[in-house]
Parts: sequence; C-alpha cells; structure tokens
Amino acid sequence: MDKAHLKKLLELVKSDNISIDEGIEQLAELPFTDLGYAKIDNHRTLRVGYPEVIYCAGKTIEQVVGIVKNMSLGNNNILGTRASKEMYDEVLKICPDAKYNELAKTITVERQKIEKTESYIAIVTAGTSDIPIAEEAAITAEIFGNNVKRIYDVGVAGIHRLFNRVDVIRGAKVVIVIAGMEGALSSVVGGLVDKPVIAVPTSIGYGANFNGLSALLTMLNSCASGVSVVNIDNGFGAGYNASMINKL
Repeated sequence: MDKAHLKKLLELVKSDNISIDEGIEQLAELPFTDLGYAKIDNHRTLRVGYPEVIYCAGKTIEQVVGIVKNMSLGNNNILGTRASKEMYDEVLKICPDAKYNELAKTITVERQKIEKTESYIAIVTAGTSDIPIAEEAAITAEIFGNNVKRIYDVGVAGIHRLFNRVDVIRGAKVVIVIAGMEGALSSVVGGLVDKPVIAVPTSIGYGANFNGLSALLTMLNSCASGVSVVNIDNGFGAGYNASMINKL
C-alpha cells in the first residue's frame, strides 16, 4: 500500500463508505502479510517509496507463485528478478497479464499505469554479453517509472563506438555502465560526463576475470571521481539506485 491508497482508505472511512471495522481490518495487513515461508512487506512503499521486489532465485516455484498471488491482491505493479521460465509459466496461470523478459530473467505485472520521467537513465554496456545484466537494470528502472535509453556494445576495444553515442550518454540524468573483462569502461565514461555513474561489474570474462572480481576491483579503484559501484552482476541494484537519483 502506498500513500495514495492509504489516503483513499482513510477518506472512505471518513465518508462512511466503509465501516471503521473494515478500515481496521485493511490497516491490520499494512505492516506485513505472513505466508509462513515469506513475510510480504506491505508497508515498504510508504517507508521508502518503492514496493518490495521478489528475488526469485533460491525460492521454489510454489513459493514464487504464492508471493505473487498475495502481492497482486493490492493491485500494485510487481517485479520479480532472477526468475526462471518455469516460474513465469506458473505465475501466468494466476496473472494472465504477467510478462517475462528472457534476457533479464524478470517477471513483471503492471496493474497501475506507469508515468515515465522526462529525464532519462542511460544504460551503457561494454559488450553484447553484458546485456542480460543491463536488461535487468533497464526493466527495474522502467517499472519504477523511469525513461531509459540503451547504449549497448560500446566497450574500450572499439572506443570510437562510445564516442558516436556520447551525446546521448551526456544527456542522461544518471548513467549505468556495465562491463566485464577488466571493467575499464566505467572509468572512461566517468571521465566524459558530469552526471553520476553507477558501475556494474559482470562475471563475463576468461579465467583471471575471477567471475567478475577483476572488473569489480577496477571499478572500485576508478580514478574518475563520479563513479560508484554495485555488486557483481547486480543490474537490479543499479536500476534501483539510478531510479532514486533520476527522481530527485
């Protein structure tokens, strides 16, 4: 429940359209709903401005379906990350309007119209192999109401490709840069723009990449001052933080 829904509920009670007891019953579910295997945080939008997101990896299909079913009762938009196609197929049976992004591995259910920002988030990848993480960031930002522009496969091995799109990148309010291998792209972009850069190291690369550790260390040690770093392969975290910045 967000502020608008809470205000509407209180107005219904005030105008005697619902009883005080009915209002209390709805308010009783505000903090969380206990499903036994999960406690749905119904209060999160009121506290932080964004609803709870379902991290599907590590959960059973039945648990994911149960969580989505409960969250859909509130008529809210729903985002599930790291979801399998099998999870989506079962969710689709209870939410026919659910959508699946196979690259991002996200499930989305849009119940409320999403008003997009005029400003935009630029999402930049070093290579095509980084796109799944970029799409997780993009889907996250979009369902939270952000305009997103994608600039893919412009890594340092062909730096002229980046320069060809630099005007679009500079026009963003915040930039997400996603790279594997040695992760140099975030420093390059950080030296070209006057906007915050959120760097996402990916686990793309050969042996000494150490599943993204080499890119992570490069990004953490960036000499470009405006670069902050999220965890390896954490497209969701980048999209969430970029949304907060874009809406300031």
